[in-house]
Amino acid sequence: MNPVASLPRLRDLSPVDRGRIESITRAVGVFGDAEIPVALEVFDAAIAGSPDYAAVGAELDGELAGWICWGPTPCTAGTYDLYWIAVDPGAHGTGIGTALLTRMERRLAGCGRLIVVETAGRPAYAATRAFYEARGYRRVAVIPEFYAPGDDQVVYTKALSSG
Repeated sequence: MNPVASLPRLRDLSPVDRGRIESITRAVGVFGDAEIPVALEVFDAAIAGSPDYAAVGAELDGELAGWICWGPTPCTAGTYDLYWIAVDPGAHGTGIGTALLTRMERRLAGCGRLIVVETAGRPAYAATRAFYEARGYRRVAVIPEFYAPGDDQVVYTKALSSG
């Protein structure tokens, strides 16, 4: 894959993408073995048409290089959780992550009020946190040692404009 050859093409995902979703998510290198099946579970639900999840993929040069999954937060009025976003490490810096995040935000603009992102506080996630902050997500909470000793949960939100 040549990440500078073209712009990302966003598209709906299908069952044939499952293997590539798994390989991208593993390749990121920060998700634990227990997290990969969870990512695949929400992917499966999204492509099966569950109202609880939506997912979009991004291709670069005809190859799936990233994906995003989100859904409504239960028992809230217009709040949505960003569950997963992963970009093949070979495609980092090509704009895929930003394109996926923007697509989610645009899809939610008419029905959503707030996007919530929960991520880890470990040093391995520093670039992830910087990514969200650079795109207007505001750090609103840190829960010390949430995931494990020494691994905080960092919560970001972004308000969606109503017009």
